[in-house]
Amino acid sequence: QSQLVESGGGLVHPGGSLRLSCAASGFTLDLYSIGWFRQAPGKEREGVSCISRSDGITYYVDSVKGRFTISRDNANNMAWLQMNSLGPEDTAVYYCALDVDRDFNHCSLSMREYGVWGQGTQVTVSL
Repeated sequence: QSQLVESGGGLVHPGGSLRLSCAASGFTLDLYSIGWFRQAPGKEREGVSCISRSDGITYYVDSVKGRFTISRDNANNMAWLQMNSLGPEDTAVYYCALDVDRDFNHCSLSMREYGVWGQGTQVTVSL
């Protein structure tokens, strides 16, 4: 059964770090660009970061630039989102998603391009 499973969320103090993992099973990961999205209570889901099939293109939403780093390992069907200098505004459920992408050097922060989603992992930043 094909699925994405996120892990690594939790409660962290402001200024702390977390590393989210996304494990893909049943997929040939190098056929997909990968996105990380988040949804805070009462807000729409937003694109946080994405990485192309080639690993050469990455994008970040302005609010996380310089703090978050996306990475992937196609051979092991894994992706990660390293999150540093976390603040309360980063509190949300974080999702990874896959986009079947013909272009090796493309990824998108638009939810509409992603057809496969994980169940999400909660990140709470609080004192």
